[in-house]
Amino acid sequence: MDEPTIGLDVVSQKRVREFLRIYNSENRIVTLLTSHYMQDIAELCDRVMIIDHGKIFFDGPLDTIIDRFSGDKVISLTFTSESKRDFTEFGEVVSQTPVSVQLKVPRAHVTETARRLLEACDISDISVQEMPIEDVIRSLFGERRTRQQAMPAAI
Repeated sequence: MDEPTIGLDVVSQKRVREFLRIYNSENRIVTLLTSHYMQDIAELCDRVMIIDHGKIFFDGPLDTIIDRFSGDKVISLTFTSESKRDFTEFGEVVSQTPVSVQLKVPRAHVTETARRLLEACDISDISVQEMPIEDVIRSLFGERRTRQQAMPAAI
């Protein structure tokens, strides 16, 4: 199937994905799905293959892509009152409103950064999420292309 939910509204997308999941399970078949739409992939695929310039770059579970290629996580905070604080000392500010902030933080520093944030701010809610898979893949291929362009051509 080539991008089976493209152009559909969110309700129809959900119905198509549910149909495919049930049909595959009941009939014990394998479906090959090609898509750039990560929601379809995340909900339907146990195994993912990423092909770059005609070569298999990755073959395995979707979660492994995040574990292997994402060096960051996102810490989301909601404050009890408005905060005008500069959060760049804690990580890269992804988004900020007067009552919330999202920070991109290196995986290895998430626990320590969360502790520091809890001590420094009046926080009503905190959560830690993986980087969106789209961002991980975009970053991954951006880095690969930069390295390939920097390499001298073989003569």
